[in-house]
Amino acid sequence: MSLNYIVFRNLKKNLKNYYLYVFALIFSVALYFSFVTLQFDPALDDIEGSVKGGAAIGTSSVLLVGIVAIFLLYANTIFIKRRSREIGLFQLIGLTKGKIFRLLSAENLMLYFGSMILGIAAGFAVSRLILMVLFKILEIEAMAKLRFSPDALVRTIVVFAAIYLLIMLMNYLFIKGQSILSLFKAGATTQTRVRKMPLWEIILGLLGITFIAAGYYISTQLFSGKFKEMSELMTAMIVILALVIIGTYLFYKGSVSFLFNAIRKSKKGYLSINEVLSLSSIMFRMKSNALLLTIITTVSALAIGLLSLSYISYYSAEETAKQSSPHDFGFARAAVKEKFVQALDAKHIEYKEIDMHPVRMEVDASKIMEHSEFTAPGDNVLTTSVVSDSEVEGMDLKPGETRIVGYGGALEKFMSLSKTGEVGFRTVNDTIKQQLNGISETPVLPFYYGEGGGIFIVDETVFKELVQLRDPKLQKKQEVADYYGIELTNRSQIDTANQIYMDQKPQSPAFSQYEYALNQRTNMGMIMFIVGFLGLTFLITSGCILYFKQMDEGEEEKGGYTILRKLGFTQSDLLRGIQYKQLFNFGIPLVIGLCHSYFAVKSGWFFFGTEMLTPMILVMLLYTVLYSIFGFLSVLYYKRVIRESL
Repeated sequence: MSLNYIVFRNLKKNLKNYYLYVFALIFSVALYFSFVTLQFDPALDDIEGSVKGGAAIGTSSVLLVGIVAIFLLYANTIFIKRRSREIGLFQLIGLTKGKIFRLLSAENLMLYFGSMILGIAAGFAVSRLILMVLFKILEIEAMAKLRFSPDALVRTIVVFAAIYLLIMLMNYLFIKGQSILSLFKAGATTQTRVRKMPLWEIILGLLGITFIAAGYYISTQLFSGKFKEMSELMTAMIVILALVIIGTYLFYKGSVSFLFNAIRKSKKGYLSINEVLSLSSIMFRMKSNALLLTIITTVSALAIGLLSLSYISYYSAEETAKQSSPHDFGFARAAVKEKFVQALDAKHIEYKEIDMHPVRMEVDASKIMEHSEFTAPGDNVLTTSVVSDSEVEGMDLKPGETRIVGYGGALEKFMSLSKTGEVGFRTVNDTIKQQLNGISETPVLPFYYGEGGGIFIVDETVFKELVQLRDPKLQKKQEVADYYGIELTNRSQIDTANQIYMDQKPQSPAFSQYEYALNQRTNMGMIMFIVGFLGLTFLITSGCILYFKQMDEGEEEKGGYTILRKLGFTQSDLLRGIQYKQLFNFGIPLVIGLCHSYFAVKSGWFFFGTEMLTPMILVMLLYTVLYSIFGFLSVLYYKRVIRESL
């Protein structure tokens, strides 16, 4: 029997166990090749007003290599240990460790580079589709062309060849460091069964739940006003991260066993076959995989959180643009505005003008300010703009009344104001007091005029008094004071009007709501695209790792299934228990990851947009559906193991 014959026979024999590994490898190569192809695509660097597409994708490709390399090395560790008995048999029949290493290297060479060739072909085939998706997200009107990049090919071959060499080094060290006896024992080790939970494990379990709950609680208090200084805020974030990660590890190490043991005790030892195959197995196996599950859960939460935040920003682009600039176009100089409207008239674009003449004032808000990150402790004075109610449509205030508009979102988290109370407008030699009668999120002026403090509206008679008594020195600190808004009558002409705005390059301060929304969709769309694909890569790799672990457990438990089958349990009886088991195996890390990401997003989503629930739920549902596929595949694998057990 020649060495080549053994190589091909082993490859054929093990192919049924390698199919998901091959799929993950093909997928990883395809994704990396298509990513690098995009990096060298000149269409991305032609995107104006956005981050450089090629540079962003090039940076993400480095992270992609890290994810793929760790996955492939870990998967190889699992498979080489599964074949330890086979390696021991080769040594018993007289093969040297060098020949065994060459045999495994040849087998891996065909499997690995065969998958890599298929992956490159698949990556080239879908690169145009990926570019079309990117153009769709960024709302770019361009033709996505199918381009083959020799540079991308060379880089892909070099990267995955380097990973292959690392795998071979790992195999060499494993074979060299094992004796024949240890090789036969490596695949036969089983999880120790403990009849009674020790006290320390119960304490770890309770600590894990407590740490996670404490991390969640602190995250809800981040921007509630409890942390006044930036150093306190940073410390709180570090504490949250430490509590959640350590708590997650302790949860897998002790909490799962503690909870399932409590369920088992409540049944007084009378467990059904479903509970024996699910609860009892999970209790003793999950803690041995605590570190792996902690990493998977943490990175899953990070991927879901980042994708949710980027999608929140992308989803809220229109509303955020309205908060920054309430009208289609805005100008602070009359001459610049006149030049723009003349161009609109030449194109027969109808519009409405909104003229406002705000005055810059210092406002004593000590009676209504609960806490603020913008002012020093004890100094509750806001510098902002004040406008007359006669210049705001639908606004009619009485003398002595004032209202704040354009206040909400992240501003509300950093500066908490009560809806009623007394405020004082400081003039040259006096303070004019007014009564606050409400706060609204709807802006009337661009964010530039409020300087982060909202806009105050007063009665026209009070406004005239403020104009006469205003501080001239304070007015000089602001470049301009007047505001001229342009609102188009026909929204279908916004593209043409915005092109006029861009061609004129108006002197700042000038505002285009459409351009602001477009830039935000472009920048956050690129980030969402990159994070989505990196998250998808991690999802595939982590799902495969959990699947491989289930393959190991299935082989170890095959003898137990044989006994249960001989006792009269049917395949259906055992399969129901396995389904419950996989629901826990895949469901627990998923649910914990979703909870982590929810509290992480909830603590600071308002910095990214105006809507949280819809974008976050869509991301979580998509991640859950894709993740569930691996649980379904593991059930199918166990079904085959049960069928072959008798």
